[in-house]
Amino acid sequence: MIFKTKLIPGKIQNRYKRFFADVILENGEKVVAHVANTGSMKTCWEPGWSALLTPNDDPKRKLKYTLEMTGNDKTWVGINTQNPNRLAQEWLEQGLIPELKQYKNIKREVTVGDSKFDFCLDGKYYLEIKNVTLGLGNGIAAFPDAVTERGQKHLRHLMDLKKTGMGAGMLYIVQREDVEVFTPATHIDPEYSKLLVKANDSGVDIFVVQCKLSPTEIIFKQRLPYKLV
Repeated sequence: MIFKTKLIPGKIQNRYKRFFADVILENGEKVVAHVANTGSMKTCWEPGWSALLTPNDDPKRKLKYTLEMTGNDKTWVGINTQNPNRLAQEWLEQGLIPELKQYKNIKREVTVGDSKFDFCLDGKYYLEIKNVTLGLGNGIAAFPDAVTERGQKHLRHLMDLKKTGMGAGMLYIVQREDVEVFTPATHIDPEYSKLLVKANDSGVDIFVVQCKLSPTEIIFKQRLPYKLV
């Protein structure tokens, strides 16, 4: 995924009310950027970390910047949760996930019962995408960074779909490069962790992909191993 506009560098000072961040641009100007991330953003920022913003000149928007990435000395962290679905579609179309190459008809945001899934492939396979930004140290990436009842519901419904003969999978997109393995964040949401183990045992696929991030693009880097227990 190549950014259509040049990202603007700065330093993040604060994140508040979930959707706002104060950022100091290189010219010293202080701006308020939209934060497209409802999670806690634990381990994703500290005052003074580098930040990359997308400018927006839409007169209908109150905030003229969107926070795309934060960065420490080791990695950029992609915190815009609108990007993972765009990345997933690119990778599916390019066949970068071999297990899913057979599917050609890709539909986004498909509703089944009272759940909406990010993708349905050939009407036979349901795929849910999660953005992973939490780093636990020692090379470990984890999800979620806050209790997610919605995420729990998705896992339960994927297991139900699997029982009917449908294909079902979770794609965890890791948007940081200082990690080497993925695990559920049991200490944050033990129920989600328990359900992920159960989903894996029931045949729901688990894919973990790490991104390579830069000020110009976010691309597929490599598959990561995962550890559930």
